[in-house]
Amino acid sequence: MAAESSNSSSNLKIIVQNNPSESQLSQLGIKSWPKMGLPSRKYQLKFDAQETCYLVRGKVKVYPKNTELLGEIVEFGAGDLVVIPKGLSCTWDVSVAVDKHYKFDSSSPPSS
Repeated sequence: MAAESSNSSSNLKIIVQNNPSESQLSQLGIKSWPKMGLPSRKYQLKFDAQETCYLVRGKVKVYPKNTELLGEIVEFGAGDLVVIPKGLSCTWDVSVAVDKHYKFDSSSPPSS
């Protein structure tokens, strides 16, 4: 029987919140976060810290490196608040150029 192990790969889930409220965005201080743009193309990424980002524009499909362990492909776009876990290796397929506010948190405790 295939049992879920308690290794870290089971916690590497991308969390997408569609259209968070203005008050939540304000509470997080998103407008003071750095901004980054990504042109349309594929990117091989490894996250050495947890990233929280808010997409102002764009569209992305994320393919985790070990899809069979980590779940399905994740899609998000303009207006989404996204949390990407520390340790995730993935491919970002940016189909519509992205503008995002972002912050990294390397000291975040592991979720249980």
